[in-house]
This record gives sequence, C-alpha cells and structure tokens, in this order.
Amino acid sequence: MPRPDFPRTVLDFQARFGDEQACLDYLFECRWPEGYVCPRCQGRVVWPVAARGLWECAGCHYQVSLTAGTVLHKTHTALHLWFWAAYLMTTGTPGISARQLQRQLGLTRYQTAWTMLHKLRRAMVNPERTLLTGDVEVDECQVGGRETGRRGGRNLAAKAALVVVAVEVRGMGSGRVRMKVIPDASGETLCGFIAETVAPGAIVHTDGWMGYAPLAKKEDYDYRPRSQRAAKKVGDTDPVLPRVHRAISNFKSWLRGTHRSVSNEHLQVYMDEFTFRYNRRGTPMAAFQALLGLGTQQAPTTYRQIAEQGPGPNHDLS
Repeated sequence: MPRPDFPRTVLDFQARFGDEQACLDYLFECRWPEGYVCPRCQGRVVWPVAARGLWECAGCHYQVSLTAGTVLHKTHTALHLWFWAAYLMTTGTPGISARQLQRQLGLTRYQTAWTMLHKLRRAMVNPERTLLTGDVEVDECQVGGRETGRRGGRNLAAKAALVVVAVEVRGMGSGRVRMKVIPDASGETLCGFIAETVAPGAIVHTDGWMGYAPLAKKEDYDYRPRSQRAAKKVGDTDPVLPRVHRAISNFKSWLRGTHRSVSNEHLQVYMDEFTFRYNRRGTPMAAFQALLGLGTQQAPTTYRQIAEQGPGPNHDLS
C-alpha cells in the first residue's frame, strides 16, 4: 500500500499539518500503511498512551514511539516545526539556510534551526542506495578557499577541500549524482571512490588526470579518458565532461547563494543535501516523504555527535 497522499501547495500543507495530532497521524500512516503490527507479538490492536506520546499493543502491552529511530528521535521541538523544516528544505529549489529557517519558523535560538537542518541532512543518505550505471562522468574539484589555475598538474594536498563528483549520463541530460570529500587526488583515492560509487560494467569518462590511470588496468570498467588539452590540439571543440562540470557549478552556486559560510568539517553533509535534492529534483514531494516518512535506514543523530565533527553553529553560519 502506498504512503498517504501529500499536499501539493503551501496552503494545502498548512491546512494538512497545522497541529501535532495531524503530524502524528501522518507518521502513523507512513510507519504502518497497512495497519498497526506489533513488532513483538504481531498483534493488530493498539491504543495511544497520550501522556507519554506512545502507542501500546493491546496483546503484549509493548510500547513504541512513532519517532523512535527516525530523525525526530527524542526531539523536544514541536513536530509541526519539523514538518515545516523538512518541507522548506526539500521542496524549494535553493533549499534553506539555518538563518532563513529560524526566521521562517519564528525559532528563538539559531542553534535550534542549525541542529534541525543538520539532523535532516544526516538522514538523507540511504546506505542501501544503488550504484551508478551506464555512462558515468567523474571529475574532482576544489571547494572553498581560493581556486587557482591547474597548469602543470594538480596539488595532491590542496588547501581548499577536495571533492570528487560522479554523474550518470542520460542522453543530453544528467541522471543521479554522487559527491564525496576526499583527502587527495591520488589514484588509490579516486579509484576507490569509483569502486564504491559506480557499478561494474559501466563506462567511466574522466579527463586526462593520471590519478584515474589505474582504471585502465581494471576489467570492471570501460575506461575512456579524454584530455582537454589534447582535444584542443586536434580541433575537438566538444566540452569535456559537461554533465559533471554542470553539477559542480550548480553545487558551488547553491553553496554560495544559500549558505554564507560552511566549514570543511561539515562540508560532506551539505553535499549530501545537494545530492539528495538533485537526485529527486523531479519529485520534491517524494523527497519530503523519504525524509520524514520513516523510510530512512540512518540512525538518528544527536547534537553532541554533530558538534564533535567540527565547528558548531557560531562558526558554520548558513
């Protein structure tokens, strides 16, 4: 049975999720679309324990929370605010910054908005997602810092964050994208990313950087490098890796336009957000359902875990 239908407009969303009970009802329908089933005794009869926000099985009296194991786990923030945060984050093309979210939801503390968005970002990566297939373009770039020319080779230990990106070729357009912060542009790192991102049998297109050269010895991929400098010498004016370069450009524009400052320590989760929304750009409503619809396999994240990965909200201003 499919998940419950989803509002198509802002006004419909406001009418549908105007209070806590409406949000709880939606979570219940998402978690048990075919009716409640007790995880312990498989019983089908359940009643709410309103005082504790739990549901109790009539047979074995096992109690379960609708938000347990989700991004909403043990939250002290109202559910309807979480729903608005997920809606604004997934349905708007540019996403939303923590400053904007604080203002839109009327939150007293910036830290609350910052933490909500970071928890949502960490729920966006599905550990069971499938590998990229078909023709795949792969390239790396620098994010942050001052980008300089690359004449004479590339620095394996660039001061700015180094990122590798893979994009599926779908005719003249792009399919799914994958992005990852990497420590260097060595062959071991780049080929490792391709192995964990691209399905065997795929055609891998890269530029002439020697870090991709080991792919020529791997039978798993059809490796097709194309040097931009060599192409110019023979009068080949077709762009090299146009789709992956477009994805990189869109990511950098989004990062500059929506978020004022992002620390390198938290850069990966911002790339995860971009990837999540980019891969669902044609179905933004489905993106909301995937984020709050209890379908995620990610364990919930606490504020302490987020803060331990890098600078907190006072430094990572977005």
